Amino acid sequence: MAHPKSRISKQRKRKRRTHYKIAAPHVLSCSNCGAPTLRHRICEACGSYRGRTILNKAEAVEEFDNTIDDVEVED
Repeated sequence: MAHPKSRISKQRKRKRRTHYKIAAPHVLSCSNCGAPTLRHRICEACGSYRGRTILNKAEAVEEFDNTIDDVEVED
């Protein structure tokens, strides 16, 4: 079996691992409503992206409510 030629000290090991970290997400404010959003994503609060309304939140909620009313539950 393979084994290390010499012992690696804690300092050397930790120096090597200093760059192993998670990058913080880039949070921007929505140009339409000012809510915090991630880059290249539709705003969760108002449904706009790059100044255009992509998803009308009010219509989406109405459609969702209508589909729930249409579903029949079998016992």
